[in-house]
Amino acid sequence: MSAGTRHSPTRIRCNHRLDKKICQGDDCTMLDLDVIDAPAAAALALEPIKARLLAELAAPASAAALAVRVGLTRQKVNYHLRALEEHKLIEPAEQRRWGGLTERLMVATATSYVVSPAALGPIAADPGRSSDRLSASYLVALAARMVREVGGLLRSARTQDKRLATLSIDTVINFRSPAERATFTADLAQAVSALAARYHDEGAPDARPHRLIIASYPGPSDESAAKGEPDDTNS
Repeated sequence: MSAGTRHSPTRIRCNHRLDKKICQGDDCTMLDLDVIDAPAAAALALEPIKARLLAELAAPASAAALAVRVGLTRQKVNYHLRALEEHKLIEPAEQRRWGGLTERLMVATATSYVVSPAALGPIAADPGRSSDRLSASYLVALAARMVREVGGLLRSARTQDKRLATLSIDTVINFRSPAERATFTADLAQAVSALAARYHDEGAPDARPHRLIIASYPGPSDESAAKGEPDDTNS
């Protein structure tokens, strides 16, 4: 079993001063990860050509340079860049002067992005609407809520220049049999209940609730993961 426990995990970083990348020229910052919750911005990021441009803008580049890379005219690239900049997915990194002309180099605001379920509005996944809390769909709905809530908290923490206190544990356990898996589940539930009873204080004046989610699912084999196929879920 390989395990890692992370406080303030790197998958969703907590403070742009600590995890930023400095671009050339002006003092712009690139986040390791950003959560998109605006429907219009999400729609733009999902367009193939704009997603390609975002990937190319991991490092600052001009519209002319991008046009060569993606096989479009500079005018069309500029059109896409204006839309991305309007929705704060890219920002100016540097300006260069060539004779009487000024060329802007743009850069993505983050290395990678996650689209929050909040972008889907009323049709977003909601664990409260699930009738089967043992189902895979309920687990997915929990994960969607976590992305939405942590994404919002992360944005607020960055705005206030604060660090967001989080915890994540990511590990793989190879169970020898379904019976051992069931025993592990019972032991885990008992341990979590005991810890919650020990540390939960409803009446503490400065107490702040923290959401704890524990999830498990069959890990895909390397072969099925590479093909994007589901693994055997009954083993």
